[in-house]
Amino acid sequence: MLSKVCSAAVTGIDGYPIEVEVNTGFSDSLTVIVGLPDAAVKESRDRVSTAMSNSGFKYPLGRVTINLAPADVKKEGPSFDLPIALGILAASEQIETDQLENFVMVGELALDGTVRPVKGVLPIALCARQQGKTGLLAPAINAAEAAVVDGLCVIPIRNLREAASFLEGEVKLSPTRVDIEQVFNQPPDDDLDFAEVKGQESVKRTLEIAAAGGHNLLLIGPPGTGKSMLAKRIPTILPPLTLNEALETTKIHSIVGQLGPGQALITRRPFRSPHHTVSDAGLLGGNVNPTPGEISLAHHGVLFLDELPEFKRHVLETLRQPLEEGKVTISRAAGTMTFPSQFMLVAAMNPTPDGKMPSESRCSPREIQNYLGRISGPLLDRIDLHVEVPAVPFRELASQRPGESSADIRARVMAARQIQQRRFAKKPQITCNARMGSRELKNYCDLAADTLELLKVAMTDRGLSARAYDRILKVSRTIADLAAASHITSDHIMEAVQYRSLDRELWS
Repeated sequence: MLSKVCSAAVTGIDGYPIEVEVNTGFSDSLTVIVGLPDAAVKESRDRVSTAMSNSGFKYPLGRVTINLAPADVKKEGPSFDLPIALGILAASEQIETDQLENFVMVGELALDGTVRPVKGVLPIALCARQQGKTGLLAPAINAAEAAVVDGLCVIPIRNLREAASFLEGEVKLSPTRVDIEQVFNQPPDDDLDFAEVKGQESVKRTLEIAAAGGHNLLLIGPPGTGKSMLAKRIPTILPPLTLNEALETTKIHSIVGQLGPGQALITRRPFRSPHHTVSDAGLLGGNVNPTPGEISLAHHGVLFLDELPEFKRHVLETLRQPLEEGKVTISRAAGTMTFPSQFMLVAAMNPTPDGKMPSESRCSPREIQNYLGRISGPLLDRIDLHVEVPAVPFRELASQRPGESSADIRARVMAARQIQQRRFAKKPQITCNARMGSRELKNYCDLAADTLELLKVAMTDRGLSARAYDRILKVSRTIADLAAASHITSDHIMEAVQYRSLDRELWS
């Protein structure tokens, strides 16, 4: 007898429908899975047969043919265990139900019939809604992330017997519901705050500008000056995620299995800090079957690269396209995938191999040149702000007076972002000043004649590139927004120019 069960899989960051067809017949005892299954899918034969036996069902004798359609797309992972088992039960007439076409089903089966969690349930839930299905049968641990999809009935399944009884109407299972507002209002897991940072007022100002405009940032200073401590607190002054941003971010983390048990949404901007030994596949994504890397996991958040010169140069060079386009395209034999990567790059480094400023370093000029040469000029040009992080004087370290809190800084950042939202209201793809293109620069960064002449002199004296010119205009626009100024003035230009000076002093 033939049965059909609806399931889904993930390609890139989006789900696509899979139809599980099961046919049972009289012949030699043999189970065949077709439709380009990988090793994990082929192994489901043993998991499913054992789970059915331990759940009180009988695995049918004779030939069992399982087809995963469409047959020209490779199927991966154990998420088809549950739909295969239910398809076999329907084909062998051990359950009678007319609900198989109404629900999408995913889940891995343990040998005792327990349904284990799988990756990518959120994009699968979005796919189920797009296909017009009534609901989704998902592992109970994954039910919360699927329930954030409005208009979809998400049924939490704990074991195979429970799934079969629900489809037959013998038991009633309450759909999982998630209060989105309550999820967003949950307090943060950490207690990081800029009030704990002593001194470094000029650096804090730079971080505020970076957060207000979504600008990339390079912190340069000796060890122990607080570069990492400052970087880790940047998410505390960034605007909160919108619902659409949270869904995009959660989809990526769901695909790689980085959501906590029962976690519905990622509501805090991600902060990713990969080690300097990371490979290009680990940073960008890839492997045989492309999966998101660190830059995609930092989507709508912060990617922090500590000890920047210690990263392999070819790995750093791969950042150039994502920094410009906000996405990364990976081509492999298995196919071409595009992952979103709109992140704020924050990097930290020592000015010399021994950590001291060049004027105080004992390293030879050649050693310093080789150290700084690990970072290319084109990559530096894509970093909007370069700032020195000096050592904190003892009197400031010993001071008991708290610094300005993250909440106060965040209020100013959000006020500037609101100005940008109104400015780009007709272009939702531009979320902040750092994402402006040439047309937006022309429309919103128009300079008076004297201000333009000042910028010309500054660029000529410092030997800045055309890309640096665009970056200065974007930063100037953000500085003006923080001051609630409608036009960019000479003061805004001069402050922006000084954030392009440090790298020229060191690298020249």
